[in-house]
Amino acid sequence: MMQRMRQGFRSAAAVCAIALFTAAVAQAQESPEALVKRVSEDVIATIKADPLVQAGNQARIREVMETRLLPNFDFARMTALAMGKNWRAATPEQQQRLTDEFRTLLVRTYSGALNKYRDETIEYKPLRMNPGDTDVTVRTAVLKPGGAPVQIDYSMAKSPSGWKAYDVIVGGVSLVTNYRDEFNEQIRSGGVDGLLKTLADKNRGAPAK
Repeated sequence: MMQRMRQGFRSAAAVCAIALFTAAVAQAQESPEALVKRVSEDVIATIKADPLVQAGNQARIREVMETRLLPNFDFARMTALAMGKNWRAATPEQQQRLTDEFRTLLVRTYSGALNKYRDETIEYKPLRMNPGDTDVTVRTAVLKPGGAPVQIDYSMAKSPSGWKAYDVIVGGVSLVTNYRDEFNEQIRSGGVDGLLKTLADKNRGAPAK
């Protein structure tokens, strides 16, 4: 009896492992366009259905970002792009701290926008991609009744774990290059440690509204 139970548990565990592996492979093979659409629609559905998000609960909004959005971004590359040539001047430890602080800053800065979503819809443009491409731009437009469309494009690169976004271009303005002048100025006046202190101070401040 016990032997049959142990065999049953092993069989169930094997089935679960195969299912998880298959899901991981499928996600790794997901096209960048499909990834953006899936994540966007998942987040939109959550925003519309979650009363805490609609009420502006920052803890819940950040939880949604942490679980649904952030795993699909390459924050190390985003930080390196925002740093420009100064990235090479930072030690590996500083690079990791910069990445963590920049990630936190972006979450604080943009989490306030999630609960403002109401009637917008997203239009996904045809993806221009050749076989073998590992770096593409997924183009979308956010449509709001009575308002002009807002172009939002995602620069994405293929990684061993699937496609990751490393920049977001809103209305033609790159998120990472938008921070570059600010970062360069901080580094000129206080070095990499000065930039780290500035980012840490911002992240310890009052929650973004």
